[in-house]
Amino acid sequence: MSHIFGPVPSRRLGRSLGVDIVPFKTCSYDCIYCQLGRTTCKTIEQKEWVPLAEVLQELRTKFSSRPDYITLSGSGEPTLFFRTEELISRIKAMTDIPVAVLTNGSLLWKEDVRKQLLNADLVIPSLDAGDEAVFCAVNRPHSDITFEKMLNGLIHFRREFKGQYWLEIFLVAGYTASETEVDKLAKCVDLIRPDRVQLNTVTRPPAEKFALNVSPARMTELAKRFNPAAEVIADFHNTCQQLEFSANCEEILNTLRRRPCSISDIANGLGLHRNEILKYIEELIARNQLTETSINDKSYYQVRQ
Repeated sequence: MSHIFGPVPSRRLGRSLGVDIVPFKTCSYDCIYCQLGRTTCKTIEQKEWVPLAEVLQELRTKFSSRPDYITLSGSGEPTLFFRTEELISRIKAMTDIPVAVLTNGSLLWKEDVRKQLLNADLVIPSLDAGDEAVFCAVNRPHSDITFEKMLNGLIHFRREFKGQYWLEIFLVAGYTASETEVDKLAKCVDLIRPDRVQLNTVTRPPAEKFALNVSPARMTELAKRFNPAAEVIADFHNTCQQLEFSANCEEILNTLRRRPCSISDIANGLGLHRNEILKYIEELIARNQLTETSINDKSYYQVRQ
Protein backbone atom coordinates (compact mmCIF):
# COMPACT_ATOMS: atom_id res chain seq x y z
CA MET A 1 0.00 0.00 0.00
CA SER A 2 2.22 2.81 -1.23
CA HIS A 3 -0.50 5.36 -2.02
CA ILE A 4 -3.26 4.64 0.53
CA PHE A 5 -2.96 4.91 4.30
CA GLY A 6 -5.33 4.44 7.20
CA PRO A 7 -8.04 4.89 8.11
CA VAL A 8 -6.37 7.16 10.66
CA PRO A 9 -8.11 9.24 13.33
CA SER A 10 -8.55 12.86 12.29
CA ARG A 11 -9.45 15.78 14.52
CA ARG A 12 -11.84 17.04 11.85
CA LEU A 13 -12.83 14.07 9.72
CA GLY A 14 -13.28 11.15 12.11
CA ARG A 15 -11.78 8.06 10.47
CA SER A 16 -9.95 9.33 7.40
CA LEU A 17 -8.64 7.10 4.60
CA GLY A 18 -5.67 8.96 3.16
CA VAL A 19 -4.79 9.07 -0.54
CA ASP A 20 -1.18 10.11 -1.22
CA ILE A 21 -0.81 11.26 -4.84
CA VAL A 22 2.52 13.12 -4.91
CA PRO A 23 6.01 11.98 -3.84
CA PHE A 24 7.21 12.72 -0.32
CA LYS A 25 7.76 16.45 0.31
CA THR A 26 6.84 17.56 -3.20
CA CYS A 27 5.11 20.84 -2.49
CA SER A 28 4.60 24.44 -3.59
CA TYR A 29 5.46 25.62 -0.06
CA ASP A 30 8.26 24.94 2.43
CA CYS A 31 6.37 25.79 5.63
CA ILE A 32 8.42 26.31 8.76
CA TYR A 33 5.89 24.31 10.81
CA CYS A 34 5.50 21.28 8.52
CA GLN A 35 5.42 18.01 10.46
CA LEU A 36 6.97 16.18 7.49
CA GLY A 37 10.13 18.29 7.47
CA ARG A 38 11.70 20.53 4.83
CA THR A 39 10.40 20.48 1.25
CA THR A 40 12.84 18.66 -1.02
CA CYS A 41 11.03 19.38 -4.30
CA LYS A 42 9.48 22.86 -4.34
CA THR A 43 7.45 23.10 -7.52
CA ILE A 44 4.20 24.24 -9.11
CA GLU A 45 4.48 21.69 -11.93
CA GLN A 46 1.32 19.63 -12.32
CA LYS A 47 1.64 16.11 -13.65
CA GLU A 48 0.69 12.50 -12.94
CA TRP A 49 3.25 12.09 -10.18
CA VAL A 50 1.97 8.58 -9.38
CA PRO A 51 -0.03 6.24 -11.67
CA LEU A 52 -3.76 6.89 -11.30
CA ALA A 53 -4.57 3.24 -12.04
CA GLU A 54 -2.42 2.07 -9.12
CA VAL A 55 -4.07 4.52 -6.74
CA LEU A 56 -7.56 3.35 -7.70
CA GLN A 57 -6.60 -0.32 -7.49
CA GLU A 58 -5.25 0.11 -3.97
CA LEU A 59 -8.21 2.20 -2.92
CA ARG A 60 -10.74 -0.47 -3.89
CA THR A 61 -9.27 -2.87 -1.32
CA LYS A 62 -9.86 -0.39 1.53
CA PHE A 63 -13.53 0.51 1.09
CA SER A 64 -14.52 -2.28 3.50
CA SER A 65 -12.86 -0.32 6.34
CA ARG A 66 -15.74 2.17 5.99
CA PRO A 67 -13.94 5.43 6.70
CA ASP A 68 -15.87 8.64 7.32
CA TYR A 69 -13.94 10.37 4.52
CA ILE A 70 -11.60 9.49 1.68
CA THR A 71 -9.05 12.27 1.95
CA LEU A 72 -6.64 13.50 -0.71
CA SER A 73 -3.68 14.63 1.36
CA GLY A 74 -0.48 12.76 2.16
CA SER A 75 3.17 13.68 1.74
CA GLY A 76 2.93 16.81 -0.39
CA GLU A 77 0.48 19.18 -2.10
CA PRO A 78 -2.31 17.10 -3.74
CA THR A 79 -3.31 19.76 -6.29
CA LEU A 80 0.03 19.16 -8.02
CA PHE A 81 -1.52 15.91 -9.30
CA PHE A 82 -3.09 17.04 -12.56
CA ARG A 83 -5.63 14.17 -12.77
CA THR A 84 -7.33 15.11 -9.50
CA GLU A 85 -10.68 15.80 -11.19
CA GLU A 86 -10.67 12.33 -12.74
CA LEU A 87 -9.56 10.72 -9.48
CA ILE A 88 -12.45 12.28 -7.54
CA SER A 89 -14.96 11.30 -10.22
CA ARG A 90 -13.70 7.70 -10.28
CA ILE A 91 -13.88 7.46 -6.48
CA LYS A 92 -17.46 8.73 -6.51
CA ALA A 93 -18.38 6.15 -9.15
CA MET A 94 -17.15 3.38 -6.82
CA THR A 95 -18.43 4.45 -3.39
CA ASP A 96 -20.69 6.85 -1.54
CA ILE A 97 -17.99 7.71 1.01
CA PRO A 98 -17.49 11.52 0.83
CA VAL A 99 -14.26 12.89 -0.62
CA ALA A 100 -12.25 15.57 1.18
CA VAL A 101 -9.22 17.47 -0.10
CA LEU A 102 -6.62 18.91 2.28
CA THR A 103 -4.67 21.54 0.32
CA ASN A 104 -2.42 24.47 1.11
CA GLY A 105 -4.56 26.46 -1.33
CA SER A 106 -1.51 27.89 -3.06
CA LEU A 107 -2.60 27.02 -6.61
CA LEU A 108 -6.29 27.97 -6.49
CA TRP A 109 -5.49 31.14 -8.46
CA LYS A 110 -5.24 28.77 -11.43
CA GLU A 111 -8.63 28.19 -13.03
CA ASP A 112 -7.80 24.60 -14.03
CA VAL A 113 -6.81 23.72 -10.45
CA ARG A 114 -10.10 25.10 -9.09
CA LYS A 115 -12.01 23.09 -11.69
CA GLN A 116 -10.29 19.87 -10.61
CA LEU A 117 -11.70 20.17 -7.06
CA LEU A 118 -15.29 21.20 -7.80
CA ASN A 119 -16.67 17.66 -7.44
CA ALA A 120 -15.24 17.10 -3.94
CA ASP A 121 -17.58 17.08 -0.95
CA LEU A 122 -15.26 19.02 1.34
CA VAL A 123 -12.19 21.15 0.62
CA ILE A 124 -9.98 22.45 3.43
CA PRO A 125 -7.38 24.96 2.20
CA SER A 126 -4.93 26.81 4.42
CA LEU A 127 -4.33 30.48 5.17
CA ASP A 128 -1.34 31.12 7.42
CA ALA A 129 -0.58 34.82 6.91
CA GLY A 130 -2.31 38.14 6.42
CA ASP A 131 0.30 39.86 4.26
CA GLU A 132 3.18 39.19 1.86
CA ALA A 133 6.00 39.49 4.42
CA VAL A 134 4.57 36.96 6.86
CA PHE A 135 3.47 34.72 3.99
CA CYS A 136 7.06 34.49 2.76
CA ALA A 137 8.42 33.97 6.28
CA VAL A 138 6.00 31.21 7.32
CA ASN A 139 5.06 29.41 4.09
CA ARG A 140 8.24 30.06 2.08
CA PRO A 141 6.33 29.66 -1.22
CA HIS A 142 7.53 28.85 -4.71
CA SER A 143 8.78 32.03 -6.41
CA ASP A 144 5.78 32.13 -8.77
CA ILE A 145 3.29 32.35 -5.89
CA THR A 146 2.56 35.73 -4.31
CA PHE A 147 0.31 36.46 -1.33
CA GLU A 148 -2.11 38.33 -3.58
CA LYS A 149 -2.38 35.40 -6.00
CA MET A 150 -2.93 32.93 -3.18
CA LEU A 151 -5.60 35.05 -1.48
CA ASN A 152 -7.46 35.72 -4.73
CA GLY A 153 -7.45 31.99 -5.42
CA LEU A 154 -9.11 31.28 -2.07
CA ILE A 155 -11.73 33.95 -2.76
CA HIS A 156 -12.50 32.77 -6.32
CA PHE A 157 -12.77 29.13 -5.28
CA ARG A 158 -15.37 30.01 -2.63
CA ARG A 159 -17.54 31.58 -5.34
CA GLU A 160 -17.35 28.51 -7.58
CA PHE A 161 -17.35 25.60 -5.12
CA LYS A 162 -20.74 24.27 -3.95
CA GLY A 163 -19.48 21.83 -1.31
CA GLN A 164 -18.30 22.43 2.24
CA TYR A 165 -15.41 24.90 2.43
CA TRP A 166 -13.44 24.95 5.69
CA LEU A 167 -10.42 27.21 6.12
CA GLU A 168 -7.52 26.14 8.34
CA ILE A 169 -5.36 28.84 9.89
CA PHE A 170 -2.10 27.66 11.42
CA LEU A 171 -0.80 29.97 14.14
CA VAL A 172 2.92 30.07 14.97
CA ALA A 173 4.20 31.86 18.06
CA GLY A 174 6.34 34.86 17.18
CA TYR A 175 4.86 35.08 13.68
CA THR A 176 1.07 35.06 13.64
CA ALA A 177 -0.07 34.71 17.26
CA SER A 178 -0.44 38.44 17.95
CA GLU A 179 -3.66 40.45 17.84
CA THR A 180 -2.28 42.52 14.97
CA GLU A 181 -1.50 39.52 12.75
CA VAL A 182 -4.72 37.69 13.64
CA ASP A 183 -6.74 40.80 12.76
CA LYS A 184 -5.07 40.79 9.32
CA LEU A 185 -6.05 37.14 8.94
CA ALA A 186 -9.60 37.91 10.05
CA LYS A 187 -9.92 40.56 7.31
CA CYS A 188 -8.82 37.98 4.73
CA VAL A 189 -11.39 35.52 6.11
CA ASP A 190 -14.11 38.15 5.64
CA LEU A 191 -13.18 38.27 1.95
CA ILE A 192 -13.03 34.48 1.55
CA ARG A 193 -16.27 33.67 3.44
CA PRO A 194 -15.63 29.97 4.25
CA ASP A 195 -18.21 27.79 5.98
CA ARG A 196 -15.86 27.28 8.93
CA VAL A 197 -12.59 28.70 10.22
CA GLN A 198 -10.39 26.32 12.21
CA LEU A 199 -7.30 27.34 14.17
CA ASN A 200 -4.36 24.97 14.48
CA THR A 201 -0.84 25.18 15.86
CA VAL A 202 2.34 23.11 16.22
CA THR A 203 1.66 19.76 17.92
CA ARG A 204 4.33 17.59 16.26
CA PRO A 205 8.03 18.23 15.62
CA PRO A 206 8.14 21.01 12.95
CA ALA A 207 10.48 21.48 10.01
CA GLU A 208 12.19 24.32 11.88
CA LYS A 209 12.85 24.33 15.62
CA PHE A 210 11.97 28.03 15.80
CA ALA A 211 8.39 27.27 14.75
CA LEU A 212 6.80 27.27 18.21
CA ASN A 213 3.31 26.34 19.31
CA VAL A 214 0.64 28.61 20.76
CA SER A 215 -0.91 27.65 24.09
CA PRO A 216 -4.53 26.38 24.15
CA ALA A 217 -5.61 29.36 26.23
CA ARG A 218 -4.08 31.81 23.79
CA MET A 219 -5.64 29.96 20.83
CA THR A 220 -9.07 30.23 22.44
CA GLU A 221 -8.53 33.94 23.06
CA LEU A 222 -7.43 34.63 19.48
CA ALA A 223 -10.30 32.60 18.03
CA LYS A 224 -12.70 35.27 19.30
CA ARG A 225 -11.14 37.87 16.99
CA PHE A 226 -12.81 36.22 13.99
CA ASN A 227 -16.45 36.91 13.10
CA PRO A 228 -18.00 34.49 13.78
CA ALA A 229 -15.48 33.08 16.25
CA ALA A 230 -13.10 30.50 14.82
CA GLU A 231 -13.00 26.92 16.07
CA VAL A 232 -9.87 25.71 17.82
CA ILE A 233 -9.48 22.23 16.40
CA ALA A 234 -10.65 19.84 19.07
CA ASP A 235 -8.63 17.08 20.64
CA PHE A 236 -9.21 13.70 19.00
CA HIS A 237 -8.13 11.35 21.79
CA ASN A 238 -11.60 9.75 21.89
CA THR A 239 -11.18 8.73 18.25
CA CYS A 240 -7.85 7.20 19.15
CA GLN A 241 -9.46 4.70 21.51
CA GLN A 242 -10.44 2.53 18.53
CA LEU A 243 -9.05 -1.00 18.82
CA GLU A 244 -7.19 -0.76 15.51
CA PHE A 245 -5.49 2.46 16.55
CA SER A 246 -4.59 1.13 20.00
CA ALA A 247 -3.09 -2.02 18.46
CA ASN A 248 -0.81 0.00 16.20
CA CYS A 249 0.23 2.21 19.13
CA GLU A 250 1.26 -0.92 21.01
CA GLU A 251 3.28 -2.14 18.02
CA ILE A 252 5.12 1.17 17.93
CA LEU A 253 5.82 1.00 21.65
CA ASN A 254 7.20 -2.52 21.26
CA THR A 255 9.49 -1.29 18.46
CA LEU A 256 10.73 1.64 20.51
CA ARG A 257 11.35 -0.51 23.57
CA ARG A 258 14.12 -2.17 21.58
CA ARG A 259 15.82 1.03 20.39
CA PRO A 260 15.13 4.71 19.62
CA CYS A 261 13.75 5.22 16.12
CA SER A 262 12.88 8.03 13.74
CA ILE A 263 9.50 8.32 11.98
CA SER A 264 11.06 6.73 8.87
CA ASP A 265 12.55 3.87 10.91
CA ILE A 266 9.16 3.03 12.41
CA ALA A 267 7.31 3.36 9.10
CA ASN A 268 9.77 1.06 7.31
CA GLY A 269 9.85 -1.44 10.15
CA LEU A 270 6.08 -1.78 10.50
CA GLY A 271 5.17 -1.28 6.84
CA LEU A 272 2.94 1.70 7.64
CA HIS A 273 2.71 5.09 5.93
CA ARG A 274 4.68 7.81 7.73
CA ASN A 275 1.50 9.93 7.98
CA GLU A 276 -0.07 7.17 10.05
CA ILE A 277 3.02 6.97 12.25
CA LEU A 278 2.80 10.71 12.92
CA LYS A 279 -0.74 10.27 14.27
CA TYR A 280 0.35 7.51 16.62
CA ILE A 281 3.45 9.38 17.78
CA GLU A 282 1.38 12.47 18.55
CA GLU A 283 -1.04 10.40 20.64
CA LEU A 284 1.73 8.57 22.51
CA ILE A 285 3.48 11.86 23.32
CA ALA A 286 0.17 13.27 24.59
CA ARG A 287 -0.11 10.21 26.85
CA ASN A 288 3.40 10.98 28.12
CA GLN A 289 4.62 7.56 26.95
CA LEU A 290 7.40 8.76 24.62
CA THR A 291 10.33 11.14 24.74
CA GLU A 292 11.88 12.89 21.74
CA THR A 293 15.59 13.45 21.13
CA SER A 294 17.13 15.45 18.27
CA ILE A 295 20.36 14.17 16.69
CA ASN A 296 21.78 16.03 13.68
CA ASP A 297 18.41 17.81 13.24
CA LYS A 298 16.56 14.48 13.08
CA SER A 299 14.01 13.45 15.71
CA TYR A 300 14.23 10.08 17.43
CA TYR A 301 11.65 8.63 19.83
CA GLN A 302 11.97 6.23 22.73
CA VAL A 303 9.71 4.88 25.42
CA ARG A 304 9.64 7.02 28.55
CA GLN A 305 11.09 5.16 31.50
